[in-house]
Amino acid sequence: MKQVIIMLVMFMGFSASAQKDPKTKTVKFKTSAICEMCEERIEDALNYTKGVVYAELDMETKVLEVKYKTKFLNAEKVKYAVSMAGYDAGETPRNQKAFEALPKCCKSEGHCKRD
Repeated sequence: MKQVIIMLVMFMGFSASAQKDPKTKTVKFKTSAICEMCEERIEDALNYTKGVVYAELDMETKVLEVKYKTKFLNAEKVKYAVSMAGYDAGETPRNQKAFEALPKCCKSEGHCKRD
């Protein structure tokens, strides 16, 4: 009987710990994206990053939502990937070299072509 109780307690403990550490998480943060090309670049960069389930940028608010697998990524690594694409990611500043390689329209609001 003691063995059954011990097994149940161990099982409940494993179940509780599995619930505390989800397999996926979602992070949202503001970016420095200014046009549709920025949106495409950021989403492409993330969607080809191992562990990203999806990435979606709302151009109205400039907020990026990323769902990722915790086995491969964390929020800081997601922000780092955005910064390496040339964009600010929340409090993580853009990589200057990557920013300089962006097209002119992605560097300054005044150069964007709006429909």
